[in-house]
Amino acid sequence: MKNFTSRAVTCSLVILLGLLSALPNVLPDTTLEKLPDWYAANQLALGLDLRGGSHLLLAVDTSEILPEESLDEVMERSLEVVRRRLDETGMVEPTITRQGQDSILIQLPGVNDPGHIRDLLGTTAKMTFHWAANDSSLSVQRVPGQNEGEYYQLEKRVALKGEHIRDARLAFNPDSNEPVVNFKLDREGARAFGEMTLANVGRPLAIVLDDTVLTAPVIRTPIMGGSGEISGGFSSREAHDLALMLRAGALPVPLTVIEERTVGPDLGSDAIAMGISTGLMGAGLVLAFMLALYGRWGLIACAGLSINIGLVFGTLSLLGATLTLPGIAGIILTIGMAVDANILINERIREEARKGLSARAALAAGFNRAYGTILDSSITTLIAISLLFLFGAGPIRGFAVTIAIGLLMSLFTAITVTRLLMEWRTRHLGRAPLEMSGPRFLQRLAACRPLNFMGTRFWGLALSALLSLGALGLLAQPGLNYGIDFSGGSLVEVRADVDVEQLRAGFRTQGLEQLAIQEFGGAGQFLVRLPEQTAEQVASGAPVQELKDAVLTLAPEAEFPRVEMVGPRVSGDFADASILAVLLAGTGMLLYLWFRFESHFASAIIATLALDLAKTLGFFVLLGIEFNLTAIAALLALIGYSVNDKVVVFDRIRENLRLTPDRPLKTVLNESITSTLSRTLFTSVTTFLAVLPMAVAGGSAVASFALPMLFGIVVGTSSSIYIAAPILMLLGERRDKKGLPQLRAELVDDRP
Repeated sequence: MKNFTSRAVTCSLVILLGLLSALPNVLPDTTLEKLPDWYAANQLALGLDLRGGSHLLLAVDTSEILPEESLDEVMERSLEVVRRRLDETGMVEPTITRQGQDSILIQLPGVNDPGHIRDLLGTTAKMTFHWAANDSSLSVQRVPGQNEGEYYQLEKRVALKGEHIRDARLAFNPDSNEPVVNFKLDREGARAFGEMTLANVGRPLAIVLDDTVLTAPVIRTPIMGGSGEISGGFSSREAHDLALMLRAGALPVPLTVIEERTVGPDLGSDAIAMGISTGLMGAGLVLAFMLALYGRWGLIACAGLSINIGLVFGTLSLLGATLTLPGIAGIILTIGMAVDANILINERIREEARKGLSARAALAAGFNRAYGTILDSSITTLIAISLLFLFGAGPIRGFAVTIAIGLLMSLFTAITVTRLLMEWRTRHLGRAPLEMSGPRFLQRLAACRPLNFMGTRFWGLALSALLSLGALGLLAQPGLNYGIDFSGGSLVEVRADVDVEQLRAGFRTQGLEQLAIQEFGGAGQFLVRLPEQTAEQVASGAPVQELKDAVLTLAPEAEFPRVEMVGPRVSGDFADASILAVLLAGTGMLLYLWFRFESHFASAIIATLALDLAKTLGFFVLLGIEFNLTAIAALLALIGYSVNDKVVVFDRIRENLRLTPDRPLKTVLNESITSTLSRTLFTSVTTFLAVLPMAVAGGSAVASFALPMLFGIVVGTSSSIYIAAPILMLLGERRDKKGLPQLRAELVDDRP
C-alpha cells in the first residue's frame, strides 16, 4: 500500500507539472496578462505554415571566400549582417538561423511577398571609394556604371573602404530634389577622407557598390567634416535601401536565394482549423472504439490517452517547440499509436486472467510480459523518427520531434499511469479473478484452436511478391509524381475569378505555355507549377513574378496564398538526404533487431519491410499522390509502425520458443499469430481511425501523409501475418536443416 501511495503521488506530480506547462496554450489573453511573463510565455509557437509568412533559404557563395578567411568566420559575419539588415527594416520577430555548413534560414512571420527582402539580402553592399585613373596611376581597372555601355577607368587601389561609414540616411538634394544618401564616416574614416580629398582637388572620386560605379563626382574642395553625399539617379525606395545596407554593413560574400516558401494568413488559419477538427474527430473515434472494446477498462485507457496528449503539449511548450502542420499530423498519428501499448497490456492481462490468476497476479503478469514488447517496438520506431529529425528540414523536423515525444509520453502513461489506475481499480478484488470479457467475438476467438495461417504461406508470399514487382514496374513507368522538393521548380497557388481555360489562354498570351495548371478545392482555385529552373532563376524569382503578372493581367483581384520555389541544389540535397535516411533506418533497425532477437528474425522483418515499402510507393504512383518531403515523413513513420507491429508478433514467437523449443516451428508460429491477432487488429483499427479524418477532410496539404498512412497500416498489418511469419518459417527451416537452434542460448535462458 505504501509503495502504491508513493508511486501515485510521484506520478500525480509529474502529470500536474506537465499539464500546467501545457495550460498557457489554451488560456485567453486576458488571463495570460495577469500571469508572470515567464509562465505566460511557455507556449507553442506557430510555424509559418499555420500563421502565414515567408521562409527563405540563402546559400553563401563559398567561391568568394578569401584564402585567409574560414567558412565559420564568414558565416558568423553573414548572420550578423543579415540580422542587422532585417532589424533596420522594422521586421517583427524574424528568425535567422544557420542551416548546414553554408546556408542561412530566414523565417519572416506575416510577410506574404518577400521580394523586397530577397533584394535586400541578395545585395552584398560592398562599397569602396576609388580615384579616377590618371597618368600616375600604376594599376587601372575598367568598372561599369549604372547606365548601359557606361564604363569608368579607375585605380584598382581602394582609396577608402565602406566599412568606415558610421551612418547613412535617405535625403533629398536641395538643388535637384532627387533622392540621395547622406553618409557620415567614423573618426578614422573622416581623417583619411579629409587627407585624400585635400591632396586630390579637381580629381573625380568614384563610389563603387558591388563592382558598379554609382557616381563619380569631381572633388572641388577638401571635405574635412567626415560626411558626404551619394547620388545616382535613385528612387526613394532605392536610396532608402542603400542607406539601410550601408548602416548594416556589407556582407562578406554574396548570398543567393536557393529556396523560398510563402503561406498567406488565410491558408494558415485554414490549416489550424483543419488540424483541430480532424484531430478531435480522430481522438473521438479512438476513444469510442476503446470504450466499445473494453468497456469500463477502456475508460482507463481513455484517461491515459487524454493525459498523454496533455503531456505532449506540455513537453513541446517547455522545449519552446514550433507547431507546424506536419507537427499536427504527428500529434494525430500519436493518438493512434499511443493506444497500442494500452491494447497490448489489456490483451496480455486478458490472457493471464483466462488462466485463472487472481486480479492482482494477472495485472502484474500482464504488465511484466508486455513491457519488453512495448520497449522493443518503441525503440524501433524511434530509430526511424530520429533519422527523420537528422535528415529532415523545417516542419518535417517538427513532425519527428512530435512523434518522438508522443512515444515517450505514451510509454510513461501506459506503464505508469495506466498501471496505477488499474491497480486502484482492482484493489477490492483481492484473490478474485479479473473479468475483462469484451465483445463476444473475442471470447470465441480466444476459445478457438490456433488458426492455420502458415497453411497459406506460399499464396501470401507469391501475392506479395507479385504486387511488389508490379509496384516496381509502376515506379519505372509512369514513375512517381515528384513534388518540387525533389524535382525543383516552383509551385504557386492561385485564387482568381476565372476558369481553367481562361487561365491557360492568359498564360499562352504571355508566352508561358510550359506551365502546368491543376484545379483543386473550390471554383477559382488552381495550383500552377513551373518546371525545374536554374539557380539564377530561383535566386531572382523572375519566373514566379512573370506568372503573377500574367494572372493579375487577367484577374486584377487575384490572390496567391502559397508560393514555393526550390532550386536544383536544394532538391538534390533533399533527394540524397531522403535516400540516406531510409537506408539508415533499415540498417539501424536490422542491427537492433539482430541484437534483440536472432539473425533470421531480423532478416524476416527487414525483408517484409522492403516489400511493404515497394507496395506503398506503388500506391503513390497509382493514385498520383505528390511525392514530397511529407511523403518521406510518411514512409519513415510507416517503417516504424510496420516494424512495431511485427516486433509484437515475433516477440510472442520468441516467448513460445523459449517455453517449448522442441515443438514444430509451424505450430509455434500459428499459435503465436493467433494469440496476438486481437492486438494486431485492434492497434491497426485505432491508428486507422485516428488518421482517417485527416485523410478525408485534410485536403491536399496533408494528402501525401494521410493517404499513404492508411494504405501502409493495412499493408503493414497483413504483412505481419502473411509475409513476415512465412519468411521466418522458411529461414527457420533452413536453420533446422543445418542443425542450428532457433534462438541463441542467452535468449532461451532469458525467460520472463
